[in-house]
Amino acid sequence: MSDTTRIVTADIGGTHARFAIAELADGKVVSLGEPTKLVCADHASFQTAWEAYGETLDQPLPRAASIAIAAPIAGDLIKLTNNPWVVRPPLINKKLGLDRHMLMNDFAAVAHAVDGVGSEHLTHVTGPEAPRPDDGIVSVIGPGTGLGVAILARIGGRGHVFATEGGHSDYAPLDRIEDQLLERLRDKHTRVSVERVVAGPGLRTIFETMAEIEGRPMPAGDDKALWTMALNGEGSLAEAALDRFCQCLGAVAGDIALTHGPGPVVLAGGLGLRLAKVLPQSGFAERFAAKGRYRKLMEAQTVSIITHPEPGLFGAAAAFAKEHT
Repeated sequence: MSDTTRIVTADIGGTHARFAIAELADGKVVSLGEPTKLVCADHASFQTAWEAYGETLDQPLPRAASIAIAAPIAGDLIKLTNNPWVVRPPLINKKLGLDRHMLMNDFAAVAHAVDGVGSEHLTHVTGPEAPRPDDGIVSVIGPGTGLGVAILARIGGRGHVFATEGGHSDYAPLDRIEDQLLERLRDKHTRVSVERVVAGPGLRTIFETMAEIEGRPMPAGDDKALWTMALNGEGSLAEAALDRFCQCLGAVAGDIALTHGPGPVVLAGGLGLRLAKVLPQSGFAERFAAKGRYRKLMEAQTVSIITHPEPGLFGAAAAFAKEHT
């Protein structure tokens, strides 16, 4: 075994910034330390959040880092998609006190995690129960603050990851209820992407649409309260809204899988894990497979959820390990 390398691994999303110390050797993650989760809104910038994390430790931060960011990685100025922070790649080493770093899209990091975790961290949702293929495409899809999409191409058992912005493709309604959902969203946004429907904030619009159809008052509370209500099954409107969300997620996941291959799908993201017990009992599987002449082909695809508690942190560390150890 080669010498162990210590790095900071970071996962910067729309709502939270997560940090941990990882130990790497022989191209793999040997250990992932206790993660620290900071609220992005409590910090003016990525640098100040980094410094706040450093202050929680009793030793200096390592001088190497792997950083996953919820944004396309391109150019000298990166603006996060659902977060007002900006990151300037040429200045990262200087501002953070690093000698070297890797920078990647947050869902590319999750795809690296899908490639690297053991089978105990993958929970079956629908389709045949099968291991990850040694050769082929795996679509990695994650509803959270936004909708992350990445491609894991496995060739000879080795994973190659490609970040995408598939969450910003156009949303296609499939029945009259979803026609009304689209109309409501179009009034606000003009162009409606799938992220507007099957990411966390989309549940509110689904609630509003169904409340209007039923002639009921909209339940009170912020998005977190609505998700708690839905996941706890607090009333028929909440149950209907959650199942509609799962149906829409199934349709979108099926479209993405069909575009990429089709091949297996792994769900992730902040909501993916919370939906692990809900999806198999919902309309997700039917909508995933409902692709006309390709139904049989879609029914043969495995859908699972990655249950590792910190896939972004693990995946960012795994990507660094492949490249540098």
